[in-house]
Amino acid sequence: MTANDAAVVDRIESDALNGFAAEGDVNLDMILDVPVTLAMEVGRTRISIRNLLQLNQGSVVELDRAAGEPLDVFVNGTLVAHGEVVVINEKFGIRLTDVVSPAERVRKLR
Repeated sequence: MTANDAAVVDRIESDALNGFAAEGDVNLDMILDVPVTLAMEVGRTRISIRNLLQLNQGSVVELDRAAGEPLDVFVNGTLVAHGEVVVINEKFGIRLTDVVSPAERVRKLR
């Protein structure tokens, strides 16, 4: 990709992200009630099917993330933020510590 191509892509991404705000006749109310799946990921690991079949109550599975590292927050499978676990009224929650910019989310779609 040439520098000129990169500039064009950046301009298109910027236009795409700012287009809704620039057009006065766009009504986002139509999509505000569309449900999305929000998921938090503590970590991942790969195990063999043999080890998977040996799992039972009390088994411990080591994940690829260290204790204290932020969780990944996904919306419909797309990383949108990182955060830390909190407890609210005896239920788990997440405090967002870093939110991925809309421009970065668009870049990841390519």
